[in-house]
Amino acid sequence: MKKFILIIIGVATFIGGCSQPKSKEIAKVDKQDKIVERPNILVILCDDLGYSDVGFNGAKDIKTPALDKLAKDGTIFSSAYVAHPFCGPSRTSLMTGRYSHKIGAQFNLPPNSETIGKGVDLNETFISKVLQESGYETGVMGKWHLGSTPQYHPNNRGFDDFYGFLGGGHKYFPEEYLATYEKQKKQGVKVIFEYLVPLEHNGKEVRETEYLTDALSHEAIRFVKDASKKEKPFFLYLSYNAPHVPLEAKKEDLEKFAAIKDEKRRTYAAMVYAVDRGVNEIEEALKATGQFENTLIVFLSDNGGKTTQGATNYPLSKGKGSTQEGGYRVPMFFHWPNKVPAGKRFDYPVSALDFYPTFAGLANAKIPEGKKLDGKDIWNDFLAGKNAHKDENIYVLRHREGYTDVGARHNQWKALKVEQKPWQLFNIDEDLAEKNDLSDSHPDILKELVLKTEEWSKTHMQPKWFHDEKTGIEWRKDSMPHFDKTFSLIP
Repeated sequence: MKKFILIIIGVATFIGGCSQPKSKEIAKVDKQDKIVERPNILVILCDDLGYSDVGFNGAKDIKTPALDKLAKDGTIFSSAYVAHPFCGPSRTSLMTGRYSHKIGAQFNLPPNSETIGKGVDLNETFISKVLQESGYETGVMGKWHLGSTPQYHPNNRGFDDFYGFLGGGHKYFPEEYLATYEKQKKQGVKVIFEYLVPLEHNGKEVRETEYLTDALSHEAIRFVKDASKKEKPFFLYLSYNAPHVPLEAKKEDLEKFAAIKDEKRRTYAAMVYAVDRGVNEIEEALKATGQFENTLIVFLSDNGGKTTQGATNYPLSKGKGSTQEGGYRVPMFFHWPNKVPAGKRFDYPVSALDFYPTFAGLANAKIPEGKKLDGKDIWNDFLAGKNAHKDENIYVLRHREGYTDVGARHNQWKALKVEQKPWQLFNIDEDLAEKNDLSDSHPDILKELVLKTEEWSKTHMQPKWFHDEKTGIEWRKDSMPHFDKTFSLIP
C-alpha cells in the first residue's frame, strides 16, 4: 500500500474511484530489509485563517466538523509558526526553506507583479523541484504570489501542473470578475487588476464557472486522480486564498451562519466552512481509493487572521502583519492513522521552515549540494515527543514605515519589539497574550536574545521589491532598515 502525506493549509475536494491504487516505485529499504515506499505529499494552505477560527482551536461560531475530526484523530500543534506574518514572504519560506529576508523577498510582490518582472530568486531551489527531480509528479492549485513572469512561473519552479492565479489574491465569483475583465479589455485597459483576470492552467487562460474555493478543490481532485494512476508518488500544493479578502461567500454557506450578526464575521465564517467542506470531500475520496490510512494530513494557515476582516486569533495578541503571536502563530495539525499519535497535542514550537527538510526526508529526496536551509527535519523528534528546536531561536521580522517590528523565541522566552517601543520579554509558555513584560526581572535573558537576533539580521539582504512604489521610495529616503536603532536596548 502506498503512503501519502497530505498537508492541509486550506481545503480540498477529491473524488476518487473505488479501485485500489497502483503500487508506487520502491524508494528505499529499511534496516530490516522491508520495502518502504515513498509518500505522496499534499500541502493545503489557508490564507489569513485566524488561530481561533477552527473548532479544534476553540471556535464556537464557525463550524469546521471535518477539520475538527481529523485534528481529534491526529496531533494538534499548539505552537506552530510560519516565517513571516503576511502572505508572500510566508509562502516564499514554505517553498524555499529559508527566511524570506535572507533572499530579498521580505515584502509582498506588488499587484500585477508582471509589470516589474521580479520574483523569488531563481537560485533558490523550491521543494517542488527537489521532489520533481526525485521522481515525483508535482502540482500546485490556487494562489502563487511568488512571481508572474515566465521565469518565475510555477511550471518553471518544479511544478508539472498549475491551475490557479499568479498574483496575491482573486475574486471568488467568475460571473462577476470575468464580466469586469471583459469590459476593461474592450475598453483597452492595458493592465487589468490581477483579482479580475481569468484563471490559468499551465499558462493557458481558462474560463472557470465555479466559486473559486470549489473550483480549486475540483482541480485538486483532477490532479490526484490522474497522479494516482502513475507509477510514481505525487506532491500537490493546494494553495487556497480563502478566507483572504475580498469577503465573498456562497449563499448556501452564508445561510448556515445566520446567527452571526456581524456581516464580515458571517461572510468570513462561510468562507472557512467552504474550506472545511472540501476537506470532508478529500477525506471521503481518500477512503474510497484506499489511501486514507497512508495519508499524512497537515493543516495550517499562511499567517494570522486579519482582525479587521472578520478573523479572531484568541488568546493571541494582534493578527496578520504583527510580530506578536497572533501574526505568525497559526492553527495546525498532523493526521496519519497509525503513524501520527491520535488525540494528542504537541506544544513544542515548530516552523513552516521545517517542512522543506522534513518533506525531503520522508520522500528520500536529495537536497541540492550547497542548498541553505533555515529549518530542520522534525519528523523523528515529533514522533518521539521531543522539542526539535530546544535551545534554538525562531525569528519573525516585519518592516514598517521607518522602523521594524521583531520577535525572537528561545524555548519559553520571547523577546518582542513593536511600535518603536522598548524591547519586552515574555514567558510565552505561561503568557500567550504577551501581557506580562518580564524584561526588568530578566535583563540578561533579554539582552542575549536581542544580541542573537541582531546577529541573525546581519544575514539579511536589501529587499528586491516592495509591495508598492511609495514604500520603496520611503525605504530609500529613510535609509532603512535602521537595524542599529531596532536592536538598541537603550529606550
